Amino acid sequence: MGVPGGSAAKRVVLETLGWVLLVAGVAAIFLPGPGLLGIFAGLALLSQQYEWAERRVEPVRLRALRGAAEGVETWPRIVASVLGALILAACGVLWILSPPAPSWWQFPEAFWLPGGLWTGITQIASAVIALALIAYSYKRFHGHPEAVEELTEAIENVDDEAPVS
Repeated sequence: MGVPGGSAAKRVVLETLGWVLLVAGVAAIFLPGPGLLGIFAGLALLSQQYEWAERRVEPVRLRALRGAAEGVETWPRIVASVLGALILAACGVLWILSPPAPSWWQFPEAFWLPGGLWTGITQIASAVIALALIAYSYKRFHGHPEAVEELTEAIENVDDEAPVS
């Protein structure tokens, strides 16, 4: 027998986590981080409770995969992506070390590397996630035109099935 109120508590936790991931994913579109992945994860959790979220899970998943495929189409894109992730990790290390503001810094020292330790940790975590996603994308899509074609067809099918508002 389950804990009284257990299903309600589980629903609240999953729904809260879904909204947090969705909002973080939207923020990560503009900030460093895997935005579409966060949006997809949030929608996947919210789809258990909301029909509107369920309708959006597959299109977001397919578009995230298309972005992953496009990111490893050419060597300049792969190099730029890896370099961007490494720069993000280096910035995280800088935030963790938190050196004093340089002499050329014209603003109050409080504005030099705001956020401290946890900002650095999240930057490094985002860089690790980005590198893992680049490796996954490379293995799945680079040099595999059939996988990209299959993905393109799936996106077209989802777009054809989407209700017109």
